[in-house]
Amino acid sequence: MRTTTRSGRMCLVTGENVIDVERASAGRFPADPLAVFERWPEFVEWAEGTTDGPAAPVGPAGAPSPAPRQVFAIGLNYRDHAEESGLGLPDSPATFTKFVTSLTGPQTQLRLPSEFVDWEAELVVVIGRRTERVMAEDAWRHVAGLTVGQDFSERMVQSAGPVPQFSLGKSFPGFAPTGPVLVTADEFTDPDDLEIECLINGESVQKSRTSSMVFGVGELMARLSAVCPLLPGDLIFTGTPAGVGAARTPRRFLRPGDEVVTRIEGIGRLRQSCIRA
Repeated sequence: MRTTTRSGRMCLVTGENVIDVERASAGRFPADPLAVFERWPEFVEWAEGTTDGPAAPVGPAGAPSPAPRQVFAIGLNYRDHAEESGLGLPDSPATFTKFVTSLTGPQTQLRLPSEFVDWEAELVVVIGRRTERVMAEDAWRHVAGLTVGQDFSERMVQSAGPVPQFSLGKSFPGFAPTGPVLVTADEFTDPDDLEIECLINGESVQKSRTSSMVFGVGELMARLSAVCPLLPGDLIFTGTPAGVGAARTPRRFLRPGDEVVTRIEGIGRLRQSCIRA
């Protein structure tokens, strides 16, 4: 199953059709995506028998979960990225947040606040039911689906101060595009092994597989939910592979006119056009 949003409304994607959920369900499910995530198992059961219905509003696709209450992000979660950063593998997930106001849809203009904005292609997990102290082997039952994300990072803000400011450096407006759709785990042969790639102006700068994560989706959910509940609609940015600009010699950052394409096998792609702030 695949979902998206249009004009902030939850929509079901079936083939070429994009169906307005509230109208197709005759009001059984609301237009508000977060309210649908709160009833995700019931929604999935309804959606499985729905192949046609009233069309979604005309307009660009938005973030699949546009108003999560919590956004978790994981650092150094690919072995090759930890190596290029000159750091050892973490013993536990290096966790920070991207503030909700940084979220945006899959095709946007990225306003560059400085000359030090970097790219980080990421698989994003969307939570489908309240999750507390889940075991890693049971975690996928609590996942609504997967989507594509970019963890854009302003490296000077991120590294400023006596301690790093990861959350601030990664939360400028537009720094968390997600989409173009949410895809449920049953759509994949193996949801733990998907190709992920980032291209700048057509040049592949990151390419890996999500099976290379240090902590897979189940383990991340187990570790995070042991500390705080994961809520329906919450996002987990699961980390990025090697190839970020700050680790290159010489360092490379985004410039006005650059186009960033982020893709994940079986889900789709994001496309950001860089402009001056």
